[in-house]
Amino acid sequence: MNRFETVAPEQIDRILDRIGKDWMLISASDGKRENTMTASWGCMGVLWNKPVAICFIRPQRYTYPIVEASDSLTLSFFDGAYREALTYCGRNSGRDGDKFAGAGLTRAHTEDGVPYPAEASLVLVCRKLYADDLKKNAFIDPALLSHYAADDFHRMYICEIEKVLCQK
Repeated sequence: MNRFETVAPEQIDRILDRIGKDWMLISASDGKRENTMTASWGCMGVLWNKPVAICFIRPQRYTYPIVEASDSLTLSFFDGAYREALTYCGRNSGRDGDKFAGAGLTRAHTEDGVPYPAEASLVLVCRKLYADDLKKNAFIDPALLSHYAADDFHRMYICEIEKVLCQK
């Protein structure tokens, strides 16, 4: 049963709330491993004449090497009924087990094999375009460095939104 329809990126509403307040899951596969992680930092916009999503992953996260080894990832958004699942995916590591199963989420895949939770209300299927690490000396506002007490700066991924799946 297909619960999704494809919509244009311009039709996504409430994106600031969806990312910052409701959170999202970043999911990827390296061909051997699949994982998902909770994120509450990110953005969307237009860059290089393409609709893009930007997400951030710290290098110590289990998802990091999986995303590094893959060309694509998904960003998935949920309604409030899934807050516990998102909390589980943020507090537990994929090193210790299958986070999809542990969170009670059903693993689905895009045509290209990129995982996403079937329960999501909105899924952005993204292709990586650019990656770079945030750099300490590039911060203009030094107060922001309080987010990096261990100097474990995020890697930023700018991704083209290739497809948007929206719950019917």
